[in-house]
This record gives sequence, C-alpha cells and structure tokens, in this order.
Amino acid sequence: MVANLNLSNGKYAIVGGGLMGRLLAVALAKRGAQVDLFEKGGPDAAHAAARIAAAMLAPLAESAITEDSVVRMGLHSLPRWKELISELSDAVFFQQDGTLILWHRQDASDAERFTAHLEKNCHANSELSSPQKLSSETLRELEPGVADRFNQGLYLPNEGQLDNRQLLDALASELKLLKVNCCWYTEVDPQELRKQFEYQTVIDCRGTGAKAPWSSGNKPNALRGVRGEVIRLYAPEVKLRRPTRLIHPRYPIYIAPKENDIYVVGATEIESDDLSEMSVRSAMELLSAVYTVHSGFAEARILEMATQCRPTLKNNLPEIRTKKDKGLVDLIMINGLYRHGFMIAPAVLDCALQLLEQGSSKTALELGLSITQIDNQVEAICA
Repeated sequence: MVANLNLSNGKYAIVGGGLMGRLLAVALAKRGAQVDLFEKGGPDAAHAAARIAAAMLAPLAESAITEDSVVRMGLHSLPRWKELISELSDAVFFQQDGTLILWHRQDASDAERFTAHLEKNCHANSELSSPQKLSSETLRELEPGVADRFNQGLYLPNEGQLDNRQLLDALASELKLLKVNCCWYTEVDPQELRKQFEYQTVIDCRGTGAKAPWSSGNKPNALRGVRGEVIRLYAPEVKLRRPTRLIHPRYPIYIAPKENDIYVVGATEIESDDLSEMSVRSAMELLSAVYTVHSGFAEARILEMATQCRPTLKNNLPEIRTKKDKGLVDLIMINGLYRHGFMIAPAVLDCALQLLEQGSSKTALELGLSITQIDNQVEAICA
C-alpha cells in the first residue's frame, strides 16, 4: 500500500457523466481536487442508464435474485445516501418507509417461496431486517389503497427509494457550484487522456460505452447491455405510500411512487442491447399488471414509455479495474452496476475514493467488491 495521497493536490479526469461519474466528480471537488468531467451527452443525462430507473434502495428485496456482496453494498449505501443528499444544495426526494410485497391468490405458492428465501437471507445476514407478514387488517393500516384487492402481503422494513432525475439534476447543479470543468457533448478516450500526463488519475465511468476496454484480452464480450423498460404515470387517484412489488410468474412488476402523484412502473429485463422504443407486449403487460394492484391506475396518464440498457458484466456483479504507473493508480475503470446502480452506488463511490487515497480499498474487501489490477494486459485479482 502506498502512503495516503492528498486528493486536494491532484487533478482528475472523469469520463462519463452518468450517476457514478457525477458522484465521483462532486466527491473529489468537495475534497479540493481539480476535476475535468467529459460526457458525450448533456447535463440532462438524457442517454444515461440512471435516468431510466426507479431508484429503489432495496437490499432485502433484491437478495432474492442477487449475490450477498451486492446486498452488503446496498446495506452500506442506504445511510450513505442520506449523507450524500443532505450535502447537496438542491433538494432530492428520499424515502425510507420500507417495501410492500403483494401477490394474487393464484400466486400464493410463489409468495411462500419468496418469503422463505428472504427469511433465509436474514438468518445469514444479521444486518437485514426480517420481513413482516401482513394480515388483511395490518395491510389496510400500512397501505390502505390496496387493501380492497389484497388480503395479505409482506412488508420489508427500512428499505427506501429516491428520485433519480432530481438527483441527477442536483448533482449537475452541484458541479457548477463546485466549479468542476464539465465538458458536455465531448467524447474522449480515457486511454488517450492517460498519455497526456496532465491527470493524476483518469476514471472511466462510461457504462455500456466502455465495451472495448472491458472486452479485451482474455475476457471477450465481458460487458453487455441488459435492456430495461419503464413507464412513468401521473395517477392522482392512486395514493401508494411506498415502493410496491407484485409477485407474478411472468412479470413481477415494481411500482415506485414519487412526488406529485408520479409513479415509475417497471419489470422487464431483456438480454439485448436494443435501445428501440418499448414493445406493445411489454406495455400491455406492465399496464395490465399495475391495474390489478390499484384500480385508480385506469385513469392514470402515461407521461413516458422509456427504455435503456444497463451495463452488465458476465457475473452480473460490479467490478473496478485499475492500472498503476510507478506504484500510483493512474486509471480506474468502474462498471457492471447492472440493475443495482442506485442501490450500491455510494458503496462503489467509497471504494473508489479509498483507491485514490490509499492505492487499495479495505471497504471493497469487506463488501466483496472485486477490484482487478491490470498491468501490461496481465490481470491480477487484488480484492
């Protein structure tokens, strides 16, 4: 390990102005560093995967389908989100009122298996809060808007959500206040920036735009896009208080209520890099499923049907790769946050900052985040 570096003495280039790029740029600038941010799109993040997301912070719910390391990163990130948002000049909607799980009578056996899986995960990780089974009465107290259609449910305490678009806008505003040099609509190659020797470290946060370096060497096609589709609805007749998930064998939807009666609805996950418009089938399944949760969605207004591809590695787990020059990390590549970008971003941020300061990351070891050191095309796992 090298001696701790004073980040305020360094100049850093960040390539990619999505969620991770903005978080890192703000964090480094707050520490007094000089930061140049390069992004091929604009400050509105119109083409970023982070813009098309529900931004649910649900480590227990996600534990049913992901690895323990991602769950630990999610648990680490929940309190960090509170801190990060509180430090921003612009307000960002943040909620931590738990997650509601619902199912129709014919899907009761799937719900039992799901509940058993969550309970098993809670036994294995004491930081997770055990799911609470809801009767008809307790469901009506917790979420009265769905009590007429469901007579039981599952409540996952302590889970949360935020408004992804408010956050991206707030981070863009913070970059201005911190006088970060934002080069919007500018596409650059991180390797070319390294050769200029102007920057202490170049950080590549381009997501699916970084396929070439992530698929080189002995890992061809390592990075891929997984298509996600979401619908944004304006539904003033629906008064859901917290993110709600529906257990269903074909389309297990989620409904994330934002401010001002806006709801983000999604479910689809397609192994494809296709960025074309939403299919009729997906739209019909999402809308019909959401109507079975609350009849008020019948009169909802469709604000947007959107698609985006989430950057995903072969194991569906995030990874950081580094290159060193004379013992110092001069390139950091962050990728593979998949469907868990908002849930785990603060954990990845903290690990990257430790790498910059210390040359290694104790937090990454504790959380199980893989850090791979690349030297002369030879890869050595260091975490």
